[in-house]
This record gives sequence, structure tokens and C-alpha cells, in this order.
Amino acid sequence: MKKVYSTDDRVAAGHVQSILEQQGIRCLMKNQSLSGAIGELPPIECWPELWIIDDKDLDRARELIDAFIPPLEKTHADWRCVCGELIEGQFQTCWNCGGPAPDAPA
Repeated sequence: MKKVYSTDDRVAAGHVQSILEQQGIRCLMKNQSLSGAIGELPPIECWPELWIIDDKDLDRARELIDAFIPPLEKTHADWRCVCGELIEGQFQTCWNCGGPAPDAPA
């Protein structure tokens, strides 16, 4: 078994599971009931996960997931803070010194 998908959205996980099963790829959803453990466990560890039963279906499953659920595109370019730290574009403040991104709203 191989994990092919994880999300914080149970509905999205169910949708992906349906897509895979319609294409004949058997899969199992884990962590459906772990939301109550958030706080005791890291939130991402409690997200629903899709696992394919047969490892030979891995490449096809990934192709289907990529076709139906494209990866998120970057909306902002990475930036360098005045303190010198390189910050990923989705962040509006520097983790190191708290300085604002050059294009952050005032």
C-alpha cells in the first residue's frame, strides 16, 4: 500500500477516492475519525489520507490526481527580508524578524 493523497478536506478526499475507484484503482481512506485528536496530535497527522491497495497502480493514481486536482500555483514571488532571510511568497511577514513583505498591505 502507498499513500497517494492527503488533505484537510474530507469531501475532497472522498472525491479523489471516487475518481480513483471509477478508474478501477482500489483505495482505502485512513484517518477519517481523527479530527478529535487535533491538539494532542499535529493537525496534518489527522488529515484524511488515501492509500492505494496495489502498488502497481501508483503511477496511474498520481496521474489521475494531478489531472483532476492541479497543484496550487504560487501567487507571490519569494522575497528577501531586510534582515537577509529568504521568505516564501505566500508569507507576508518574515519569520526571523517580523518584517513585512515589500508588497504587504500597510
